[in-house]
Amino acid sequence: MKKIFLFLFLGFTIQAFSQFGFGGTVNYNLYQRYTNPEDVGKDSAGSALLNIGFGPKIWIGGEKFSFSAETTANFGLLGFSAGDYKGLGMMAVPIVGHLNFGGLSNMGKEGKFGFIIGGGIQYNRTELYFTTDDFREDGGNREFFETILLEAGYGFGMSGFSGYGILRYGWDPDSNANNFSIGIKLDFNIPKLKKITDPASEL
Repeated sequence: MKKIFLFLFLGFTIQAFSQFGFGGTVNYNLYQRYTNPEDVGKDSAGSALLNIGFGPKIWIGGEKFSFSAETTANFGLLGFSAGDYKGLGMMAVPIVGHLNFGGLSNMGKEGKFGFIIGGGIQYNRTELYFTTDDFREDGGNREFFETILLEAGYGFGMSGFSGYGILRYGWDPDSNANNFSIGIKLDFNIPKLKKITDPASEL
């Protein structure tokens, strides 16, 4: 069901646009929280420090509007459950598509503000390492769980570079698992970055 949601979203938005771009994205989450499915206790883990992510990204579109697709590896190096410590570390892998408007289309030369909306799926995991002896002795085991993901962001972009704030929320209606994060993202459209030249050098 979740994979069908992603493919329908991608298929509905991709059209015959005039420009294509590729590059990468980097994000830093100011805060993130993942809640495990009910069948493993519905425990949550959160982190407000050292939450970094990076991955590839592509764009199709024009200066005012574009569609993009990306996947990132997001690490919460110090994430843990404050209420019942079981281990350290968090990881998420979102696979998402975005509708990008204004300056966040990452296709224009002129600097503008813009916004994005998007969605997809995200794979989440808590307690990556340094799990406690009690947790292991009780048969505790963490695996990646899947959530449907929605995103929205607002910021500024020009000439293949954009920076913006982003809010993410994901959930699984079957298991009541969920995820939440708020952070900052930087996108780099390599072909557009290469077109930035010094006007003096062209004289």
